[in-house]
Amino acid sequence: MTQSQNSRALRESADVVVLGAGPAGLVLGILLHAAGIDCALLERASRTHVQTRARAGFLAPNTVRILDRHGLSDGLHRDGTRHGTCEFRTQDGRFRLDYGALGQGGQHHVYPQQNLVADLLAHYLDLGGRIRFHTEALAVHDADGTRPYVTTREPDGRPARWTARYVAGCDGRHGAARRSLPPGAARHHHDHGVTWLGLLAEAPPSLDAVGYAIHERGFAGHMARTPDVTRYYLQWQRGTPAEAWTEQRIWDELDVRMRAADHGPLHRGRLLERGIFDLTCDVIEPLRHGSLLLAGDAASLLAPAAAKGANLAVLEAEILAGALTDALARGDTAGLDGYSDRCLAHIWRAQEFTGWMTRLLHADPDPARRGGGSSFRAALSRSRLASLRTSRTHQDWFAENYVGV
Repeated sequence: MTQSQNSRALRESADVVVLGAGPAGLVLGILLHAAGIDCALLERASRTHVQTRARAGFLAPNTVRILDRHGLSDGLHRDGTRHGTCEFRTQDGRFRLDYGALGQGGQHHVYPQQNLVADLLAHYLDLGGRIRFHTEALAVHDADGTRPYVTTREPDGRPARWTARYVAGCDGRHGAARRSLPPGAARHHHDHGVTWLGLLAEAPPSLDAVGYAIHERGFAGHMARTPDVTRYYLQWQRGTPAEAWTEQRIWDELDVRMRAADHGPLHRGRLLERGIFDLTCDVIEPLRHGSLLLAGDAASLLAPAAAKGANLAVLEAEILAGALTDALARGDTAGLDGYSDRCLAHIWRAQEFTGWMTRLLHADPDPARRGGGSSFRAALSRSRLASLRTSRTHQDWFAENYVGV
């Protein structure tokens, strides 16, 4: 920004400026506003986009408890469904795991994330919360001082400057918060080497459980979303475009990998959406850099195999809201001082289980090395599944980690 542009820049302020209006940013904004903390949310997308952006919809018991505790769960209890069973399909047959009744687990609530975001946004606006859509955060400045500020581009293209006491980066892995991290921030990155083709089908669920199919041709997954819409996943050759296959070929491949000939046909329907997902993960450490604090996907990214992302985001938002309220309302900074370590303990546990699930479910990503289940990787997966089928200890461990954060 040039000196002349800076002199014309709009100037705004809030005690806490929150970047991003996803689950982390909205929960954080709601809890801060309810505590009487002056906050403002800045979101680069439109309200319509924020409310319709499809994401996973598995909410863990602890996430539901957090939403219950703050009066944010009416929609999911009204329109969501509960799931406590997953089904594994392999060359050795199929078996079901009632994880909801095992160990210290519990049932998931299935509620599309875009619906949750719409609920949270409506609640925030009903409280009188400040939010700016179409406002792109460009950078966070002076985070090591007591008055950080965020430079933005307003909807009309004018520059603006938001001054704060704290900035909460909830704007994802490519957002301004991450771009503004100091050189000393550690970025732990891992590529699982697996790619998914994600599909949203206008078709009712084909089984009353989450379905995981392990096949020598690659993984296939079935996740119910609503009575009329189902999400499917296919392990995909990296670099292949999402539109490379016809709908007919995709459904035929799902039939093969889900072993429909043995276990019953899949309900077919129009494919509403296709997307490519490389199963990569990363963690920023620490999560606090002076007055800049990270939450949600800005703090860590998990491969989607265990559906932990939104659940971590809500947990981190509640922890951060309490810490910021203590600091701003009571001058007690102990919560902020411990925020990073507390959240990273949850993040690394979620990363470990997500990695375990990823190794369990997938064929070797290199087609040239697959074949007949005889590879070392396939044999290990088969052994893990045999243990999961027969060992109550293993089942309890799975249940606790599958629904926990």
